[in-house]
Amino acid sequence: MVRFTSEELASFRDATVADLLGEQPPRLLFVGINPGLWTAATQTHFAHPSNRFYPALFRAGITERELDRVAGLSDADRGHLVDRGVAITNIVARATARASELSTAELRAGADQLKERLEVWRPRVVAVAGVTAYRTAFKRPKATLGRQETTLAGAQLWIVPNPSGLNAHETVDTLAERYREAAEAAGVV
Repeated sequence: MVRFTSEELASFRDATVADLLGEQPPRLLFVGINPGLWTAATQTHFAHPSNRFYPALFRAGITERELDRVAGLSDADRGHLVDRGVAITNIVARATARASELSTAELRAGADQLKERLEVWRPRVVAVAGVTAYRTAFKRPKATLGRQETTLAGAQLWIVPNPSGLNAHETVDTLAERYREAAEAAGVV
């Protein structure tokens, strides 16, 4: 198993991670809050060993197998996601140890930049992973999980639970249920 020292991880503070995109518009775009340090170290979204994103994708039927992300996704695994019509980005590009390190201004600026990228990418469905960050970034203090009445740059908008291991309210099964709803709306499953 891949391991990093605290010092090694700290060296990735403020690094960025490339968006996972294919050449065609994605059917389903997952939007994280921002990269964690492990994600920045491996250049793989949601890569931390305690993150439940990829197990939930598999359980939801979005992927055909559980992707091993801890050391970074292989090119084949990245291709599998893209071929399924799945893309991944973040509200804020810079890596931090915790999302709570982001300011309100930074989240709101990231939301504005995301909207601009969505105008180009034109996904069918956008699934923002993290209701609290969404509320702050998009100035929607009463937003709840699930499909939203509004769209985001023309895409159907879903708020799904954050898969971080810090989110104790969710399990792989409850995450999978929410992710599957968005994937069904996107025509991925």
